Amino acid sequence: MAELPMADRHETVLPPPPDAAREALASALATDPDTQLTALSAVVADHPTLVAGWAELAARGREPIERYAYARVGYHRGLDALRAYGWGGRGFVRWSTPSNRPFLTCLVRLQRAAQEIGETSEVERIAGFLLELDPDWDDANLS
Repeated sequence: MAELPMADRHETVLPPPPDAAREALASALATDPDTQLTALSAVVADHPTLVAGWAELAARGREPIERYAYARVGYHRGLDALRAYGWGGRGFVRWSTPSNRPFLTCLVRLQRAAQEIGETSEVERIAGFLLELDPDWDDANLS
């Protein structure tokens, strides 16, 4: 497939999540750290398309494979959302747009978890994908 010039690439902006999902996530994040994983799991069970919820689960998984699984689901939920809003497999999804950050966060957390389990080729693919999505990508975006 021929590479599209930068000026011809579509920029996709995801909408913010519904208020109820955002409020439930904030409540779960405000719980005691010992119960956060359970609280976040309940939120995601109620709002399975909430990519930010999957990103939070990926940050709190107990084992590398658990973090990987949460990040992978969030990444795929994010791809579904991107496609629903016009992304056709190419184009920009920028970190500078706050509503895009949960998807990009899942992608970075997937990369980190892949590194933890030794999936070197996936780590490299994700690094390239991040730069395709946002040519201004900086790994410091998500510390």
